[in-house]
Amino acid sequence: MKNNLPEYRKKANYSQDKLAELLQVSRQTIISIEKGKYNPSLPLAIKIARIFNTNVESIFLLDND
Repeated sequence: MKNNLPEYRKKANYSQDKLAELLQVSRQTIISIEKGKYNPSLPLAIKIARIFNTNVESIFLLDND
């Protein structure tokens, strides 16, 4: 799965640490998601989308889309 998380995070002026704190996950989780090494659970993906006031599909894209 591809994602636009780094772009959304930088646009909101959040560090990886700050986003991790808001989501109650580790910074390593944010790094892994951004690098495409870890796909978040649906609840976590929804939390991420809510933080950026957008929908999940705007941040996370299936590889074949």
